[in-house]
Amino acid sequence: MKFRFPGFKILDRYILGKFLSTYFFAIAMIIVVVVVFDYVEKIDDFTELHAPVKDVVFDYYLNFIPFFINQFSGLFTFIACIFFTSKMAYQTEIVAMLSGGMSFRRLMWPYFLGALIIGSLSLTLNLWVIPISQRHIVKFESQYIKRKQRAKFDRHIYRQIEPGTFAYIRGYHDNSHQASFFALEHYVSGTMTHSLEASDVKFDPETKRWSAPRYTKREFDSTGMEKFEQFRNLDTLINLQVNELGEIGDLIQTMNITQLNEFLDQQRAKGSDAINIIEVERHARYAYPISTFILTLIGVSLSSRKVRGGTGLHIGIGTGLCFSYILFHRFFEEFAKSGSLPPGLAVWLPNIIYLFIAVYLYRKAPK
Repeated sequence: MKFRFPGFKILDRYILGKFLSTYFFAIAMIIVVVVVFDYVEKIDDFTELHAPVKDVVFDYYLNFIPFFINQFSGLFTFIACIFFTSKMAYQTEIVAMLSGGMSFRRLMWPYFLGALIIGSLSLTLNLWVIPISQRHIVKFESQYIKRKQRAKFDRHIYRQIEPGTFAYIRGYHDNSHQASFFALEHYVSGTMTHSLEASDVKFDPETKRWSAPRYTKREFDSTGMEKFEQFRNLDTLINLQVNELGEIGDLIQTMNITQLNEFLDQQRAKGSDAINIIEVERHARYAYPISTFILTLIGVSLSSRKVRGGTGLHIGIGTGLCFSYILFHRFFEEFAKSGSLPPGLAVWLPNIIYLFIAVYLYRKAPK
């Protein structure tokens, strides 16, 4: 049996046009509202810190828009789908289509084409565009928004740089590339065997080396006895980049998918404890665009039946389902980051659950 690709008819163009125009109109309207409210909230910071109008428009808000579109793409896909499908059902247009011999599966074709366009846009934003825009946003906020002018690095930084080896850095300052204290600790079976400690440490961005005027080496034997020696002129190279000293969650937001995969491989080789956070981010960049198809199927199946209460009832039920999907998505992400669930399973589980809901509603849809 050969699969026949359905032809693109006037009715398909009508549904696709309505779907996409409603989606982009809703996104555009909410972006205008959010930008206005955001500007009113931050105008004092912009004025006090003398943010240039060009930077506000092009460095901040122009880069803010892709992030916002992607953040609420699923919700507005769902609302757009329910809004005009429910309207067609209320005007008995869907009944006329099905009575004319069109199957419900054939009716879904232009919807899925629209979902493919929106999902592809979301995937492109997730993998490539948003990481670039996030870099501009972070840089702008650190300069011109007061509450974002916080320390880029934690005062106490503890990172695993390879299996059994940990680096502790206290009071690192990016401008001077200096830290008040540095320790390199080595463990075997959970017990520290030796360490290196130094104060007033300086990092050289060109050579990637750490130096200090004095340092101490400590060794611990099996009986718990400690032996230490003091030396001058520390000059060492460790498997740790300066950008790894900041918050991992903030760092990976600015990486495109290629950089994210490379960073994940690097952290796996080190045995880092941040692997779950990175894997959640990587899976989420694919899972969220795929949800566009699931939410579209739910939206059409739910709103294609003419019911008492009309569009308002459909939008109410649909919005509740969509918000519960977002809630489940965030909920399972936190479980994955804490290590309670495998990252891949946790991120994709909401899609799996709502796929079953979509299939159930599809079976109950008018045929």
